[in-house]
Amino acid sequence: MSLRIDDFDFDLPDALIAQRPPPERGRSRLLVLRRETGAIEHTHVDRLPDYLRAGDLLVVNDTRVMPARLLGHRVPSGGAVECLLLGRLAPDAGQGEDWDALMHPGQKLKPGARVLFEGHGLRLHGEVLAQRFHGRRTIRLRVEEGSAEDVVEGGVEGGAAGSERGGDVRAAVERLGHVPLPPYIDRPDEPSDRERYQTVYACETGSIAAPTAGLHFTPALLETLTSRGVERVALTLHVGYGTFKPVRVDRVEEHEVDPERYVVPAATADALSRARREGRRVLAVGTTTTRTLESLALDEDGAVRPAAGETRLFIHPGHRFRLVDGLLTNFHLPRSSLLLLVAAFAGREPLLSAYREAVARGYRFYSYGDAMLVI
Repeated sequence: MSLRIDDFDFDLPDALIAQRPPPERGRSRLLVLRRETGAIEHTHVDRLPDYLRAGDLLVVNDTRVMPARLLGHRVPSGGAVECLLLGRLAPDAGQGEDWDALMHPGQKLKPGARVLFEGHGLRLHGEVLAQRFHGRRTIRLRVEEGSAEDVVEGGVEGGAAGSERGGDVRAAVERLGHVPLPPYIDRPDEPSDRERYQTVYACETGSIAAPTAGLHFTPALLETLTSRGVERVALTLHVGYGTFKPVRVDRVEEHEVDPERYVVPAATADALSRARREGRRVLAVGTTTTRTLESLALDEDGAVRPAAGETRLFIHPGHRFRLVDGLLTNFHLPRSSLLLLVAAFAGREPLLSAYREAVARGYRFYSYGDAMLVI
């Protein structure tokens, strides 16, 4: 039976869209939804250990958000330019690095256009190489000779003075870039976002959005889980701009998600295989982790293989979950692919009922909002 996107809508007051993180990490509210009964409980994230048990395998996404939003000006006109780096296309070949980017104002930035991003004694030059669709551009970035020294002085790893190597480009982006907050956060980024819009275990740089379910964890909470026998492993999925891509079709099945790169190392694959073999629960932290896990190939005996590549998997109601037994996630946009994923796991009616109760009780929604545990 065909699914209609209208069936995944709900009323959400703007006032419930979290614009800032809670004052203290790890103190967000937690709604617990029981899959078998639809029962709902209300607690806080620091009580998460009460709902897990010894032997559970917690899987996190250790991607790190790039400060991928660059603000600069056109050369020579001086007109303002905004550039959101989406992913590196080609490493440095002596003339800079090529990147896929969203640029504004798109109509004025044709191939050959030059832009400049500067600050902290750094000058990062850009040249538009190709014009694509919906504001997408291919841009070549290079650090001006003599300014890369300031990258090192600023405390960011990079190359030596006078270099134009790709490492210097990425170090300059780290120094000059702004945190790419989601479009529903209606404020400029602040210095504190550089820390709060990262998980405490983030280590593999490559995302333009955080795996937000992981933002709730603190070192103390992770230590408590470990002390209670909960095993933890990591994989990497670099979150792309497609995470914000709206579902523009009426029939859910016709929607396509954008590809995202992932890596599942051998240690994580081994832990997943052991958990499956021993009948232990696998709990995914976030929709990104869930998509990665459900994209993995299994051997004939059910063992999980290590893997690296891209996933285009679109999970919606009707999907048969093979690896995930529990899901920790934030509250998502109406009519979104992320809401469809959670509905596939929890069931449409139980999920929307839980969302209606969350709205009634004033839960905070989206990236900096509260959390839901589906078990």
